[in-house]
Amino acid sequence: MDLSRNIGFVVPCLLIFALFVVDRKSLAQEFRTVHEGVEYAQVELRLGEDPVKINLLRLDLKRVRLDVHHALDKAIGLETTSSIAKRKGAVAAINAGFFRLDKSEFAGDAASVLMVDGRLLSESSNGRIAIGIINGKKKTDVFFGNDVLKPMVTGSKYSVIGVDGVNRQLKGDEKIVYTPEFGPSTLSAQNTSELIVRQGRIVEISQKGNSSIPKDGFVISTNGEFGDAWKVRSKVRLSMATTIPTYDLAADIEDERNRKEKFLTFGREVVFKLEDVTNGVPQLIKNRKIDITWEQEKASRAFVFNRHPRTAVAKMKDGKFLMITVDGRQPGVSVGMTLQELAEYLLNLGAVDAMNLDGGGSTTMVLDGKVVNKPSDPTGERKIGDAIVVTLRKPARPASRKN
Repeated sequence: MDLSRNIGFVVPCLLIFALFVVDRKSLAQEFRTVHEGVEYAQVELRLGEDPVKINLLRLDLKRVRLDVHHALDKAIGLETTSSIAKRKGAVAAINAGFFRLDKSEFAGDAASVLMVDGRLLSESSNGRIAIGIINGKKKTDVFFGNDVLKPMVTGSKYSVIGVDGVNRQLKGDEKIVYTPEFGPSTLSAQNTSELIVRQGRIVEISQKGNSSIPKDGFVISTNGEFGDAWKVRSKVRLSMATTIPTYDLAADIEDERNRKEKFLTFGREVVFKLEDVTNGVPQLIKNRKIDITWEQEKASRAFVFNRHPRTAVAKMKDGKFLMITVDGRQPGVSVGMTLQELAEYLLNLGAVDAMNLDGGGSTTMVLDGKVVNKPSDPTGERKIGDAIVVTLRKPARPASRKN
């Protein structure tokens, strides 16, 4: 779904609350083990007179690992969830972050933060919720947070280039960093100013635009000026900066801590250890309470209050990790859910923290190479920007015994 970096608001519609309670004992009987650490269930229920079909994956994070992969292993481009899963040898996968969905050269650009294997491929936008993953030797840890992750370029004597983003279309006088994952060149217009960096040094300052991106460096593009401090042979370093966004939730709130408490954050002890991160909109559950932060994350009312196909993830109180898809836009078969209905359903299942991922025609779940839900996109399975894939951990070797 093309959830752009600046979402407009639409005409309000009525909020329809879900009037159902999940029978956990009954649901437990629905799950079947498909691999060690991977359980699957398909559930059909009714919201009033309307049918809903749900697919669930319940994962033991000591038995599986999670990874975020972008389409075609690049920062832009589109690929189906099932194709990504096949390339990565995954037993399961779901579509993940929001992305640019059009026919331009920039299709597939993440709409907010994206990190793969510790490399920041897209910066945060509008303080949106994200999922962060760390695959340890013995288990996988999952974190939810709306921390702002962005690129930072520094030089000698504490000089800083104030960059605005990474691996996306250059607009106005912005400064955008392009890394090798973006592709062979920056796709910038003629006469764009660009600093070309290799092995930590500026090797060229070009005014031609569309510069080649070196595999051992990066390019910074702007339609403005860089300033006299940046010259050929100057040392530069690309790194990541982070902040926790704050919001004026009410005019009478002055305590900044209260503004932050509404949101999940990775925390500084975690954020620089994250391996993979992908974006969503919005937070659904925090600390076992429904807390849908759609206004702060700039989602539209129709997106929130209308029933749509949904993809979401949740940390469960038993320590397991849940992936869920809800089919929709199929009258008489499955109508989808509002975000309130989705949050209530997850809370009843035992979710501690949860977030919504890209949905609509993008909603896809793959298990053992097959799409197990019914995507609503007219073409069938839609090509998407990135996916969360599930692979089995290798069994630990038994400790050798000393004679």
